[in-house]
Amino acid sequence: MGESQHQMKAEVTVGARGIDVRVTGEIDIANVDEFRALLWALPATPAPLRVDLGGVDFLSAAGVRALIAVHLRMRARGGQLVICNPNSVVRRTLRATRVNRVIPIVGSSAVGEEVTRSLPAPVPLRRAATLI
Repeated sequence: MGESQHQMKAEVTVGARGIDVRVTGEIDIANVDEFRALLWALPATPAPLRVDLGGVDFLSAAGVRALIAVHLRMRARGGQLVICNPNSVVRRTLRATRVNRVIPIVGSSAVGEEVTRSLPAPVPLRRAATLI
C-alpha cells in the first residue's frame, strides 16, 4: 500500500442548505490537526454541516475528538453537525465511543439534508474515581 492511499483529502461545498464536507483517506494523529483546521475554517453559519465519511478507511480517537469539538461548536452557533455515510469500520468506532448518541449519523449526504431532529439533551459526565 502506498502512502498516498492513507492521506486525508477533503472537498467542501457551501450551499443554501448547508455545508458539505466529503472526506477520503484516513483521519489519524498524523493529520487530525489538518482535519480540525479545515472544519474550524468553515463559514460561521447555523446551517447544517454534513461531514461525509464514506471515503474514510480509518478514524482514530483523535479524529473522534475533532468531530466532538466541531459538534459542540456547531451547537453553540445554533447549527447541527451530521455525520454521513460512514463505512462499517468507522461506524463501529463511532458506536464504541458513543458519538452516535450525540451526533446524528445517516446513511448518505442526501439523507443528511433532511435531518431536522432536535438536538439531544446534554449527557452528564461521570468522573472516574482516582485509584491510589
